[in-house]
Amino acid sequence: MKIVVLGASGHIGSEITKELAGRGHAVTAVARKPEAIPTADRVTPVAGDASDANALADLLRGADAVISALHFDVPAETLLTAVREAGVPRLLVTGGAASLEVAPGVRLIDTPQFPEEWKPFATGGITFLDHLRGISDVDWTFLSPAALIEAWPRLGRYRTGNDQLLTDDKGESRISYADYALAMVDELEQPKHSRARFTAAY
Repeated sequence: MKIVVLGASGHIGSEITKELAGRGHAVTAVARKPEAIPTADRVTPVAGDASDANALADLLRGADAVISALHFDVPAETLLTAVREAGVPRLLVTGGAASLEVAPGVRLIDTPQFPEEWKPFATGGITFLDHLRGISDVDWTFLSPAALIEAWPRLGRYRTGNDQLLTDDKGESRISYADYALAMVDELEQPKHSRARFTAAY
């Protein structure tokens, strides 16, 4: 497939870009600093600013799907406007874990353990997901990671859930950037969460 990755120079975006290229997809990798995008066969680095919907639409035309690994300072409607204008059939979004439930009606962000300094970014992700949930004319998917996502070694495995935080037998909620990317590209190739959020963790 022809895939556009937005935010392709970041931790998650670069792993998604590498995973896509490794599976033979043609990737247009977009970032403000394209020199930071990982080099690989079938990856075309492009400089772009996702805050401009019209300019972004031009970059998206002809793609089979868009995967956004952007920070949530770009509003959902800006991205959706570009996707609609370009006629791209699918949008996949790298989300956050803050809105996952740790108990019925209790989100991770509502717990005392959630760091205060993470809340401004986390709130942006929650707002973004809420906006997507009101959209029916774009086939979107929002992938929330585990509570902790880091540059750990790739294990080549993960578990999935829906709106509840996944933990292991030690009570930990973890996933590596590489295995998160694996889950994202698996969803791209074999869609199971159309117009829905899902989560991946060990």
